[in-house]
Amino acid sequence: MQNQYKLYANIKTAVIFLCVLTFITFPLLANSRCINKFQQLLTIPADTIPARTDSGISAPADTLPAKNVIRKPVISDSVSFVETDTLSDSSRRIVVDTTLFSKDSLDAPISYTAEDSAVLHIPTKQFLLYGKANTTYTDMKLDANTIEYDQNKNLIKAYGGTDTSKGALNLPTFVQGDQTSIMDTVFFNLKTQKGLTKNTYYKAGEMFVNAQRVKKVEKDVEYAYRGRFTTCNLDTPHFDIRARKIKIVNDKIAVSGPAFPEFEGVPMPIAIPFGIYPLQRGRHSGLLPPQFTTSDVFGLGLEGLGYYKVINDNWDSRIQGNIYSYGGWQADATTNYYKRYKYRGTFALSAIHTKRLNNDLYSLSKEEFYTSNTYQVRWNHSSDSKARPGTTFSASVQAGSTQYNKNLTNNAMANFNNNLASSITYSKTWGLGNNLSVSLNETQNSVSRLINMNLPTVSFTTPTIYPFQKKEQVGSLKWYQKLGIGYSGNLLNVVSFYDSAINFGKILDTMQWGVTHRIPITLTLPALGPLVLAPSINYQENWYAQKINYSDWNKKSGKVDTSIERGFYAAREMSFGMSMNTRIFGTYNFKNSKLRHEIDPSIGISYKPNMVSKYYKNVIVDSTGQVRRISQLQGNVLGGFSEGRFGGITFGISNLLEMKKRNTDSTSADSVKKVRILDNLSITSGYNLIPDSANKERPISPISISAGTNLFNKINITANATINPYRQDTANHYHLLWKEGKIGQFQQGNLSLSTSLKSKSKKDDRSDEDRLNDYDETLTPDEQQAQLDYIRSNPAEFVDFNTPWSLQLSYSLGFTRMLQSDLIHYKNNLSTNVNVNGTISLSPKWQLGGGFYFDIITRKLQASNFFLTRDMHCWQMTIDINVGLYKSFTITLNPKSGILRDLRINKRFMQQ
Repeated sequence: MQNQYKLYANIKTAVIFLCVLTFITFPLLANSRCINKFQQLLTIPADTIPARTDSGISAPADTLPAKNVIRKPVISDSVSFVETDTLSDSSRRIVVDTTLFSKDSLDAPISYTAEDSAVLHIPTKQFLLYGKANTTYTDMKLDANTIEYDQNKNLIKAYGGTDTSKGALNLPTFVQGDQTSIMDTVFFNLKTQKGLTKNTYYKAGEMFVNAQRVKKVEKDVEYAYRGRFTTCNLDTPHFDIRARKIKIVNDKIAVSGPAFPEFEGVPMPIAIPFGIYPLQRGRHSGLLPPQFTTSDVFGLGLEGLGYYKVINDNWDSRIQGNIYSYGGWQADATTNYYKRYKYRGTFALSAIHTKRLNNDLYSLSKEEFYTSNTYQVRWNHSSDSKARPGTTFSASVQAGSTQYNKNLTNNAMANFNNNLASSITYSKTWGLGNNLSVSLNETQNSVSRLINMNLPTVSFTTPTIYPFQKKEQVGSLKWYQKLGIGYSGNLLNVVSFYDSAINFGKILDTMQWGVTHRIPITLTLPALGPLVLAPSINYQENWYAQKINYSDWNKKSGKVDTSIERGFYAAREMSFGMSMNTRIFGTYNFKNSKLRHEIDPSIGISYKPNMVSKYYKNVIVDSTGQVRRISQLQGNVLGGFSEGRFGGITFGISNLLEMKKRNTDSTSADSVKKVRILDNLSITSGYNLIPDSANKERPISPISISAGTNLFNKINITANATINPYRQDTANHYHLLWKEGKIGQFQQGNLSLSTSLKSKSKKDDRSDEDRLNDYDETLTPDEQQAQLDYIRSNPAEFVDFNTPWSLQLSYSLGFTRMLQSDLIHYKNNLSTNVNVNGTISLSPKWQLGGGFYFDIITRKLQASNFFLTRDMHCWQMTIDINVGLYKSFTITLNPKSGILRDLRINKRFMQQ
């Protein structure tokens, strides 16, 4: 019985195993019609996970909760799923099945995920993803609630989901490159890159675009129907521009037909005939739009009209100009060039044909219009020091008509810039410090209309030579081994003429040249305790091309007659000296602070023989017989040496004063705050112990005073002056003014004060340069500087509403006392002015600002600018008033976005 029972058990087990095997394999027979059952096996619900692993070992059904399963299959030649347990660090690969697709169906695999389920339909070659589906193919990424892929047509369809409480869910989001689009429905062909989307939103650069339908015909070309675009980033924008048809070329340009602006949803009655909207970032060619202006002096006008052309990576050019109805015009051509590790530069040529209405009632001219032609050339060039080490070449040229700045119509501050300067410099260094520098310099004054040109200036210097030093020094240097000899030489050529009477012959007559040689000999002696001794010998020789012969007073002409004698003339000067200096410190202690005073006194003994007396002459300068001793070398390009023998002492003293204050509430290392009260106060002069006949009545040398400080790191003060302790009478005698209770006569001096104050920024504290980088990081340094100049000349358009207030103040005072051409009288020239600029926020959205330049001597307001700005989120309104040589009143309404900065509503009135 027992054996029979065992046999029965074995038979029973075999029968059950055959039944199970038959049940599993029957649907897989080739002639089976159970297609729906087979498809159901490849449908993977979220709550049923196949429990067959690679090793063939079954896993319990409750090993991993279905809600924590994320499947990441990849379509290539097979389909597989990776099951990840989000509750643990373990993961295992589950092989579902293998389905072979055509090798040439796609050129890259598709990675996809789905939160709900993934369905593969073999007969129709369709693949469906449900619930937060995501697919990635090459550089394209698509997220949606439902994604359908048809392999036969290479077509992808995507839809969003709905929720009764939350509305639309998981709208299709398409990302290709740096462009992201959100739409309701998308149809896209993976091979042809063509597609159709409905109710599409996407951002291109700074532009936000919405279209009812968008048809993608090529990879980078799209057509939009019933579209609107704006730079406002709100869900309901403050403004937009609507167009029925739009063509978009990604990262290049968008073109539309008639477009209608809308503000707060209200359409404007004015239509734009067509629209061209640049989408390309960085350097690209294009038109420069103008702005409209009206003026009773120039008439109606368009300003800023032009074209920008990118020639290649190293060159670009801009042509821009203004045109006015009375016949005036301005044309500017600017070329930028750049070669990495070599050089960079800018060349600009500007011409102005001024034709303005003569409305000056006091003018002597009876002409209806004032007409003039002016021009200016600008060239800036700099070479990279890495290109040719030891050799540099730079240029900063600003030359042209002296009246050019006066004829500018849109730059009030430039109208009062009377001086222009240019320089071109080549420098080469070789050996142990030999340096040769060749430069061309030019200065112009628009008031006197005088032009001075240095053609060229040559400088040569050699390093200091120590003749007593050994080539291989061992130990410390002896005192005599510190004896050094140097050399420097300069060649100057000067041409002066007036631009109102240019004549080549007269220019040659004004040409002057001169050469100067300097040979300094220095020696550093060992310190004697706190004293430092430094002997010196200086030799200087000047060569001149002419001297001036003075005749005594001419009763018939009523002046001193002069004549120029050309030739070669040499003058020399030599001095010997010994200087001694030291440093003295003093400290004054207070309760919580310490005042530190540093004094640097110096004293020296020097001797200078009289080696130029032959070039000095006594001249009767008026009918009373007044005599002046005049140098025949004055007026030369190098100037003359001072006459007289000097043998005496020179002395000077400089001071530094600062305070250190301790913060009693802090114990950190930075608890001590240092405040500079006086950076420098120095006084120098001298006394002649052996004066000769030329200066026996004035042994005391002129007193030089200079001072500078930066109070509280806010107020910068600099001053200097030269005081003559003697007064000269009509009999050519000198009197010490100290005996008359006076300090002396001021020969020259200047004083300048400046400060810049502003409140703490609400967001950040950045300069104009930092804000400029936010505007466009692709600008070259030259382009950044041009944009920065535009910001500074148009402050109303770049108001920082994060700074409640700001203030910049500067004051300057200058004085010079010069001998007149009659050699008798002195003329005192005094100039003083105040420059004020500032802004203040009237509210978080309103800001008032401006500035003015006031000449205290003439009591005239030379130039002023005031503006009122309103921040309207994505737009900005500005009322700008300029008063100067030309007066203007401007109202501007423009978008804040850089891409639409030139799309402005502008009304400008200008008069003289």
